[in-house]
Amino acid sequence: MEDAIPSRTAFGVARMRALHQFSPQAGLFRDPYAIAILGASAPVAQALEQEDERSRRMRLFVAARARLAEDWLAAAVRRGVRQLVVLGAGLDTFSLRNPYPDLGVFEVDHPATQAWKRKCIADAGLAEPPGTTFVPINFERQSLSQELAIAGLQTTWPSVFIWLGVVPYLTKVAIFDTLSWIAGIPGSEVVFDYSEPVENRDAAGRAALAFHAARVASVGEPWISFFDPADLAKSLRELGFDDIEDLASGEIFDRFSGAPQGTAKNAGGHIIRARRSV
Repeated sequence: MEDAIPSRTAFGVARMRALHQFSPQAGLFRDPYAIAILGASAPVAQALEQEDERSRRMRLFVAARARLAEDWLAAAVRRGVRQLVVLGAGLDTFSLRNPYPDLGVFEVDHPATQAWKRKCIADAGLAEPPGTTFVPINFERQSLSQELAIAGLQTTWPSVFIWLGVVPYLTKVAIFDTLSWIAGIPGSEVVFDYSEPVENRDAAGRAALAFHAARVASVGEPWISFFDPADLAKSLRELGFDDIEDLASGEIFDRFSGAPQGTAKNAGGHIIRARRSV
């Protein structure tokens, strides 16, 4: 993305989250601020009528990954974790909905996108949430650990890192630098989504990848990093993560639809939770 322009894909994700609130599946992930934060750019309920199957599946994946991330966060808070870092936050609204009074939230994003998000909050007539610290950073050029320490993150305390809709856009060097640092903090946990490479997919999966990759590339934010699940799990263990849960898109669908396990096909998208427990 260009330095002075907020992320176009972050805007697209925010619209999917807002549109989801009108859908029959809204109970999967309820977000009372998703529509308000978009202001005049928010979709209306009638936009559901224009959804094709690819768009519907992507919307459901976006909603499900947010639900899973916040479910896993809730479990970490019950264990005593008191710091959350949202990496590449976009227009994520968790900080506005934060139900945990003792949870400090650090939102990390590209400076242009973060300035846009704060303007959206103000334009919606909302106050910036207390207990949230905004940390502008370019992942490819600045040190995440250094910038978070300056912002007040206690880097010897365990934290949850939620990193959704970001990893495919980064180089593998930047991705593993971040994961290595997180793994160095005992008790910390990271949740992120990723996509399998084209050679892992069947014909339908290859068509879906080509479609979505072309859309994000057309706005100057191409997907550049893909992972094989077994190879990624091996790399995470080598970094020191010893508690790993990886759900493919079909498993996510089965979990939330109530359908028999194995009913849905995997489309190549995954969400993964990795924790260093000791």
